[in-house]
Amino acid sequence: MMHRPALRAALLVALAATAAWPALAQYKVIGPDGRVTYTDRPPTAAGNRVLSIRQSGAVSATDGAPANLASLPQALRQPVARFPVTLITAADCAPCDSARQMLQRRGVPYSERSVVSDADQQALQQLSGALTVPSVRIGSQVLRGWLESDWLSTLDLAGYPASSALPPSWRWAAASPLAPRGAEPAAPAAAPTPPPPPPAENPGPTPNIRF
Repeated sequence: MMHRPALRAALLVALAATAAWPALAQYKVIGPDGRVTYTDRPPTAAGNRVLSIRQSGAVSATDGAPANLASLPQALRQPVARFPVTLITAADCAPCDSARQMLQRRGVPYSERSVVSDADQQALQQLSGALTVPSVRIGSQVLRGWLESDWLSTLDLAGYPASSALPPSWRWAAASPLAPRGAEPAAPAAAPTPPPPPPAENPGPTPNIRF
């Protein structure tokens, strides 16, 4: 398991690398040498692999980002587009309550996914490598377990304001299952009931048998 200092260093590298995106970047360009650049104009050089920022997953309503970024204050649009936040919780979980309250105090427009069924547990295992709640995904980074300092520092690096910029009327959506319903594994079919054995012939008096 990665120690907290090593985890924080990895987060710094991963988030700082994408924090340098141009404010209006629309395209991610991967050159023949593997070098990645971002631009607001479609590149024309041959040999480049071009991905739309939207197509590459920077904005996804299912990954925490509101479908309409224009509804957010200007200070939140870029961090939400680049690093959408998904909170993963379970019922009767005091640390989950603490994590939720922190995100709301800070004004982070997150989506919440709950772990209820076996399918949810499998999805959490695939996402984070452990069955730990609360967990949070900020962009592509997943933090397991509630450690407020780590969550706050990662939000800082992602560019979220230190205090809420959301309007007073903002309401967070209720939690939804982590795995789509219908994804639960099918129950095994019941084995057929064998027919009763045929009656045995009377062999005569039974010797002394104890039960």
